[in-house]
Amino acid sequence: MTLVKFNPDKRNNGSLMPGFGDVFDSILNDTFFNDRLTSRVPAANISESEEYFHVELAAPGLKKEDFKLNLDRNVLNISVEQRTESDKSQKNYSKREYSYSSWVRSFTLPESANIENIEATYADGVLKIDIAKREEEKMARRQIEIK
Repeated sequence: MTLVKFNPDKRNNGSLMPGFGDVFDSILNDTFFNDRLTSRVPAANISESEEYFHVELAAPGLKKEDFKLNLDRNVLNISVEQRTESDKSQKNYSKREYSYSSWVRSFTLPESANIENIEATYADGVLKIDIAKREEEKMARRQIEIK
């Protein structure tokens, strides 16, 4: 009978097959998988003023033509579809992957929103959407005097 002594150092983590974990580490730490596992949906800030609802999305590196804003009943859908294509005829790269990214953010608008008056601007990597409130909602706020 032969006794085998295992050395549970950091490299093999006490596994029965040293080096087997290295294969998975090299696959899972590849940039191809890391790029696709990270979330690419932009963060949003939502605020409210007296006359508008404000939505701001941090989406740097895009053009205003990349965005599509659709309103379906009371749901505002913001989507982006971006493809990176290069017309360079050089093929000196050792690794190149096609780049394609898309995302959709949906926001349910409150009943107090005036869906006929929505404006959007894109500047400095931030998409700003201003949604006007209905006139009835603007008038509903008033100061009450105490007698």
